[in-house]
Amino acid sequence: MSNLLLVLIVVLVAALVAAAAVIGYRVAVARRSQSTQLVPRETKEERSGTDVLAPETDTALHPDLAEQQVADTDSGLDSKSVIEDVLEEATKAEATQAEATKAEPLRLRDRLGRTRAAFTGALAGVTGRSTIDDETWESLEEALILADVGVSTATRLVEAVRASAKEAKIKDSSEVEALLRQEIALLLSPADRTLQMAVSGPTVWMFVGVNGVGKTTTIAKLATREGAAGRHVVLAAADTFRAAAAEQLGIWAERSGATLVRGDEGADPGSVVFNAMASANSRGADLVLVDTAGRLHTKVNLMEELKKLRRIVDKTPDALTEVILVLDATTGQNGLTQAREFAAAVEVTGVALTKLDGTAKGGIVLAIQSELGIPVKIVGVGEGPEDLIPFDPEEFAAALFGE
Repeated sequence: MSNLLLVLIVVLVAALVAAAAVIGYRVAVARRSQSTQLVPRETKEERSGTDVLAPETDTALHPDLAEQQVADTDSGLDSKSVIEDVLEEATKAEATQAEATKAEPLRLRDRLGRTRAAFTGALAGVTGRSTIDDETWESLEEALILADVGVSTATRLVEAVRASAKEAKIKDSSEVEALLRQEIALLLSPADRTLQMAVSGPTVWMFVGVNGVGKTTTIAKLATREGAAGRHVVLAAADTFRAAAAEQLGIWAERSGATLVRGDEGADPGSVVFNAMASANSRGADLVLVDTAGRLHTKVNLMEELKKLRRIVDKTPDALTEVILVLDATTGQNGLTQAREFAAAVEVTGVALTKLDGTAKGGIVLAIQSELGIPVKIVGVGEGPEDLIPFDPEEFAAALFGE
């Protein structure tokens, strides 16, 4: 009898130790997942109409394994209740882990550190003054120019802020910052920044810009985003003068499930666009993204080629809804010069501003809107497809002032 009692005690202790080990392992995994950012993998879940990468992890103990470990300690006691407790703890741990690893919505403010530092640093000499006088306004204009806003845009903003300060009878320079933010928001607010879709048939977005600004990468990210939203995308590799462009689009087409239309190296870009339109119509595609060359033998040849491509697309009425100029934010005011040239040739409808997270020259956003009336529609603030985001004027204005 005593031997039987001893066996039962040993079995009970073994079962409790196994259960405690499994629970402890689960809790440790959950805590570790809360304190570290797991690398996203291949599974997708929908959130607010867009696809967000949700991580899978091979570090968590599978519930079947937990059940097996407890079952191996077979005893005359109620092992079923022990297993249920273990599985319940495991389920709670998995839920905690999944919640902790959900991607947070990307905020523009989090990626504008360099621009914000340059902007607020330049304004420090203005807002730190005790009173407002002519020197205040001169310092403000200089600060805006240093932030790469541009001379004419800086002058326009200073005049508006000065008029508002006079009307409100403001005497303290510390209040100038609030007025400036208000004027920046007003400057950016009127434009429609949505990427337009055609009423019927395939929509065409054509992308223009010099080489090296990120045209092909921007197109690839948009293809991924639009494909994830359920749209059938056709990629037209019309930059036939650069073989790497078509190869890059080919890789992204496979990843995103898009259809790639390309020609031989040096082929007529117009034929690629024509074939892409035909493919889109025959397949019932929703969206055609057209990549174009950024350099030909002369600037005149480039602009004439872009006009030709537009005429080909325009043979399908109302299909072309966007001509997006891709600019590298790190080029600052040079980007404004590029914008003028392309806008004169192909009627640019919006700007995609890339590499905004890596520059202190984000003030170019204001110059483009003020001097050309072209809205910035999307901005690139990182390497991943999720880092190409719609431009939010209010968030941008707040981010400039660290809010």
